[in-house]
Amino acid sequence: MHGSFSPMTAGPFAPGPSERTVRDSAGRIHEVPAGWILLPPGDAVLTRRAKAAGDHWIVQEKKGRKVFSRGLWTAQATIERIRNDLEAERSTETFARRKAAAAQRRETAQADYVEDFTAAIVTYLAFHPAHEDLARQLAKAVSDHATPVGSGTVARTKRIPIERRAQAAVIAWMRHQTTAYDSMPIPRVKGKRREVRRMLAQRSKELLSRYRRNVADAHDCPLRNALLDRSSSESGS
Repeated sequence: MHGSFSPMTAGPFAPGPSERTVRDSAGRIHEVPAGWILLPPGDAVLTRRAKAAGDHWIVQEKKGRKVFSRGLWTAQATIERIRNDLEAERSTETFARRKAAAAQRRETAQADYVEDFTAAIVTYLAFHPAHEDLARQLAKAVSDHATPVGSGTVARTKRIPIERRAQAAVIAWMRHQTTAYDSMPIPRVKGKRREVRRMLAQRSKELLSRYRRNVADAHDCPLRNALLDRSSSESGS
């Protein structure tokens, strides 16, 4: 079923069955107005200015629990005008200086966050003084994995306190590095994977507890082995 309506009709829309169509929330298919083109995601400033410039349709696609931007339909003339304006702005020395300053601020903020996150991990671990070196090694390993921008890990969310982020990141790292989780056959039954993850998390917490109480058996310890493998890999590279 195809519909015709004003371009200002509320979205966002899902991709339609053909190239120049979109699907609204009721499942109706609508053709893209003549003279419009799809501006793909990637340039936030260009997209923001295109939205503010006039009529447009936002296109999003849901896959599982995640929603992905598929771009913005709007007038080709509008996009070309804004793109030309941006190219002129971005070619100036002033813009270059602002861009360099912004990059430096991001680098500084990232370095500060990595330091704070690593410290939060050490605090969560709270290992016995006899295992302080192991705690520092583990904290660095988890932080190196979890803190990079764009990693998509729990460390990058701001919805929970940093202390909880640190704990979750440690347990996630141990699940993949000290257990057989990645190769474990898990039945495709609702809730089964969550159950397995809870069970492995409990094992990881028990292992950490032994290092807090200084009763851990260093012989063939999966945590020590994982960190040793990591150190050997870094030395080899």
